[in-house]
Amino acid sequence: MKNFELKPERLKNTCNPDIFSFNTTEELEPLKGVINQERALSAINFSLGIKNSGFNLFISGLPGSGRTSIVRKIVEEKAIKEKTPDDWCYVHNFTNPDNPSAIRFPAGKGALFVNDMEDFINTVRKTIPKAFESEEYEKKRAEVIKKFQEEKEKLLRDVEELARKRGFLIQVTPTGVATIPLFDGKPLKPEDLQKISPEEQKRIQEEGHKLLEEINKILIKVKRIDKKIMESLQELDVEVAVFSIGHLLQDLKGKYKDIPEVLDYLENVKEDIISHLDKFKVPKAEDEDFYKRYKINLVVDNSNTKGAPVIFETNPSYFNLFGGIEYEAKMGVMVTNFNLIKAGAIHRANGGYLIINAMDLLTTPFSWDTLKRTLKNGESRIENLGEQYRLVLTKTIKPEPIPINLKVILIGTPYLYYLLYHYDEDFKKLFKVRADFDTSMDRTPDNMKAYASFISSFVRRENLRHLTKEAVSEVIDYGSRLVEDQKKITTRFQYICDIISEADYWAGEDNSNYIDRKHVKKAIEEKEFRSNLIEKRIQELIKRGVILIDTEGKKVGQINGISIIQLGDYEFGKPSRITANIHMGNKGVINIEREVKLSGRIHNKGVLILSGFLGERYAKDKPLSLSATLTFEQLYEEVEGDSASSAELYALLSAIGNIPLKQNLAVTGSVNQKGEIQPVGGVNRKIEGFFDTCKVKGLTGEQGVIIPYENIDDLMLKDEVIEAVREGKFHIYAVKTIDEGMELLTDLSMDEINERVNKSLHELAMGLKRFGEKEKGEDKNKKS
Repeated sequence: MKNFELKPERLKNTCNPDIFSFNTTEELEPLKGVINQERALSAINFSLGIKNSGFNLFISGLPGSGRTSIVRKIVEEKAIKEKTPDDWCYVHNFTNPDNPSAIRFPAGKGALFVNDMEDFINTVRKTIPKAFESEEYEKKRAEVIKKFQEEKEKLLRDVEELARKRGFLIQVTPTGVATIPLFDGKPLKPEDLQKISPEEQKRIQEEGHKLLEEINKILIKVKRIDKKIMESLQELDVEVAVFSIGHLLQDLKGKYKDIPEVLDYLENVKEDIISHLDKFKVPKAEDEDFYKRYKINLVVDNSNTKGAPVIFETNPSYFNLFGGIEYEAKMGVMVTNFNLIKAGAIHRANGGYLIINAMDLLTTPFSWDTLKRTLKNGESRIENLGEQYRLVLTKTIKPEPIPINLKVILIGTPYLYYLLYHYDEDFKKLFKVRADFDTSMDRTPDNMKAYASFISSFVRRENLRHLTKEAVSEVIDYGSRLVEDQKKITTRFQYICDIISEADYWAGEDNSNYIDRKHVKKAIEEKEFRSNLIEKRIQELIKRGVILIDTEGKKVGQINGISIIQLGDYEFGKPSRITANIHMGNKGVINIEREVKLSGRIHNKGVLILSGFLGERYAKDKPLSLSATLTFEQLYEEVEGDSASSAELYALLSAIGNIPLKQNLAVTGSVNQKGEIQPVGGVNRKIEGFFDTCKVKGLTGEQGVIIPYENIDDLMLKDEVIEAVREGKFHIYAVKTIDEGMELLTDLSMDEINERVNKSLHELAMGLKRFGEKEKGEDKNKKS
């Protein structure tokens, strides 16, 4: 038995503080770069460097691995060296107001243009009224009117003279021009006209009609003159307006001569001002909304951006990502205009980098589909979420799409990456690069020194106490325990940072200037104490005998297995009694948990493997004729995993051969059909779980745990367990095969065990045969 027992030195890989050349992390330079993520860094740099479409990046890693902070740091360092992208503005479309136009500006010029246009319109609103109130304007206006008025008056005099020669008087009425005949220079009254002879009346009427025709021809000329007066006055107004704002426009055009879209826009502004001079000549309070059409809606402003933008969107809702169109209430009606267009993160990140948590993105309605459409089309359309789903179309604006050229970086778990890759056709086309963050690294001297530098960086950044080299050693041991590997350290630095923060608190409570080993140990113990209520309740139930666990004596067909219970961020080992019974029959090994649907697929596989082992070893010369039942006693939740399959096989062999098994030992490890013991997870927690059980029931010096030999390098046990092993109060054995385990559990040689099992199986087979023959004989007697 002693050949399989592990010495205390094998139970934990303790970091020697003497490998460090410092006394405290205060002496260390902060870490530069990233620890041991070469594969991920290579993928990140490749994705950021390649400019082809579709090579967006998916950061794959578990939470706490530093994936977010690392990628942000790398992206920000690269972005600061790149060109700052353009600003974007939306302006009024004077041709089609429902389709606001987008204008691109070099970085920083968008904000300048906003101010310039505001100053321009304010100046125009003051300049134009003054221009039309000036004496010069009044003089020119009077000259225009006078010029045409003389011609008009001459025509009117000609009309009067013509009428007088024809013996008529001209009278202007609301309905037009009327001719009144004259007699002796006086107008004829209607009653006097009746006294004239009919022939004379007829002549007067004919002369009057002829005169009206000639007068109308002259009046047409008068109207043309009136029209010319109006046109000339309008031309004068335009001339005055253009003159008053022309130099202002020329200054703006000169300032933005390199942007053709701005020149076109300014020309449209000039034409619109001229078309609406009445709004400027005599300003009115109710016209304030009219002037908003000349405002500039700066939706993307990179004036304060250095290099390419890096946007980390923590709430990737549709509106936050892709912007939208706001509305405002006016006279009880919701209205909108181009000034209410709002940009999203994808516009602010345009020309740079957009970082999003993949799970947040996928769980937000419509965001994922819209992001894919935007990346595929290379443009972003700002529209409200419900536009494409309205049952009734409503009037709104449709802003011009903005071209999009950016690198999107999603951060998620490996599982999420595989789901998207297999079930979303667009994902593999748009996110062609995966950066996979490892959760552990080799525990080499260089890496441990880098770990210490990382710790120094963290405590400086968070303004915590520095650590002694003994405390750093303890943190490294804790990092190895997290990954359950003596040759590895965790790279899930969030857990390391958390324990250092807690240790800093306990150092403060101890009035210490530095975090020492005892403070790190205290932090680990307190963290566990806050979470182990359920574990302690279970140990209490075992002590009181409510949960049946034997830690002394021997039993046939009974063994102590160990399972892992996980409760959020805390897990612990829980001993369970596994029993096996056999009887005559040919049903084979029956998994009771499977029969009641409390067994997972992996556990079912493990039980079926037991039949393969029994058949290969004991049924080559006879049929395997038995019925056996296996179960976890007092276990009412689902059983999953195969880590108890070796324990189940030990119990089964014990039951078949009627061989008592030691109850002072617990067993973990899976087994294959050849009887080889295979490594399992959670070995440290399992050992400690049975140790705690033995401690509450009383340590006898004979108790211990049998683990797979391949799990030796995974051992990072608590000091309490190691000390108990050192003192001979507890034992840990490592086996490679079922044979070695059976010898440990029975103190018998495997030859003797095989002989007993073979003998029992033979007796079961012969008994079943005799019973079958007896049944057939009885049937024949009944028939005869």
